[in-house]
Parts: sequence; structure tokens; C-alpha cells
Amino acid sequence: MSHDKMPFTEHLEELRRRLIISAIAIFVGFLICFAFKEKIFQLLMIPWIDALPEGHENPLIYTAPHEAFFTYIKVSLIAGIGVACPVIFFQMWRFIAPGLYENERKYIFPTVFFSSFFFLAGGLFGYFFVFPVGFRFFASFASDMITPMVSTREFLSFSTRLLLGFGIAFELPVIAFFMGKLGLITSQFLKRQRKFAILGLFFLSALLTPPDVVSQFMMAGPLLLLYEMSVWIVHFFGKKSPVEEMAQDEKTQASR
Repeated sequence: MSHDKMPFTEHLEELRRRLIISAIAIFVGFLICFAFKEKIFQLLMIPWIDALPEGHENPLIYTAPHEAFFTYIKVSLIAGIGVACPVIFFQMWRFIAPGLYENERKYIFPTVFFSSFFFLAGGLFGYFFVFPVGFRFFASFASDMITPMVSTREFLSFSTRLLLGFGIAFELPVIAFFMGKLGLITSQFLKRQRKFAILGLFFLSALLTPPDVVSQFMMAGPLLLLYEMSVWIVHFFGKKSPVEEMAQDEKTQASR
């Protein structure tokens, strides 16, 4: 049954069911990660500790009695979302599936896999490549007069915005693949819109990252590469436009 034939109440009930399953997956992931909350947070702190000047004894502080506790809660929740992301993506695509043709539904499992892969790859890219450079840049302003004393709350807010931002941004090839398969975009369309895409990607980077130029450029650069990757993905796997199909038929006939 396609979505346009489903009653509105049934449509909402399906959405509710998918959201409940996703919430349960996040809660289970949260419980698992909460058991390792200190190790996860220590792992998150490594790039910042490495960037600090020598002899700095307090990498992070907390300024309210409850701040450290809620920091561990947030760390466990964010890590739990990362653990649950395959389930979340699966539920999202399953919600979309009834509105697809039969030949389009076979791409759900590959799409779920690559959605999870690119989301985690984006977070890992931010952690291993952007964090060291960004933290060294910010720590370089420390001097005899200025001592970096970052609170756990501000550090977590900054770090998670970058990690989630990169995770979401790296979904671009998956979205392009799916839209290409549905015939909503073509590679020629993406090429024509390249200059607008560059402006849009810089704007998206500004929204997803903290308000500093370094973080924004370090996200915009990979996004531009992912956009070019998306052009080729749509070219090879997307639905051909009538003009492209005609040109391909003429090329096939000429080769014969």
C-alpha cells in the first residue's frame, strides 16, 4: 500500500510506531553507553588535552554542582544515538518504503547501510581530522595572561555540534543517490547548480558548526568534495532523463 492511499490516521499511526521503535533503540543505546560514560568522555577529551600547552593541569572544569552529572548524561545520550543510528535510519526508510515502487524498495537495505556508514564516517572525520586542528588553533591563543579554562558543558556543546554536524553533512551522497534513483535530480542538474550549491554548503556549514571560521571551512571543504562525489553517484546510478536515455540509445545503436 502506498502512502497516498493510506488514511491520514493510519499514516500518523505508522509514523508513531517508527518513532517509538527509534526511541527505544536510542534508550537502549543510552543505557549501554552510560555504563562506559567516563571512558567515552575521556576519549572525547583526548584531542583537547593534546592541544593544550604543556603543564596545563586542568583540561576541563565544571562550575555548577550538577554540571558534571548532566555532562555524562548528555555524552551517553549522544553516543547512544550513534549506536542506534542503523535502527533509526532503517525505521526512517521503512516509513518511506510504502510510497515507493517495488523496484525502488530493494535499495532500502543498501541505503540504510550507507546512511549509517556515512553518518559515522562524518563523526569520525570530525574527531580525527578536524578536532586536532581546530583545538590546536583555539589553544594557541593561551598565554601568560590568558589561561584556557573550559567548562565541561561548553566543551561538550562545542564537540557534539561538530560531530553531529559532520555526521549529518556526510549524508549528502546517500541523499543524492536516493533522489537520483527516484528521478528527482540528475547529474546535469547538479552540475548546473554547482555555484549555488557552493553557497548553500557554506551556509549549511555555518548552521551546523560553532560560530568560528575555522570550523566552518573545515566542514565546507569535505562537503564540496562530497557534492562532487554525489554528481558522479547520480550520473552512474540515477534515473536517466529522457534526453540522456535518447543519447545513450543512439550511442548503443551506433556501436552496433
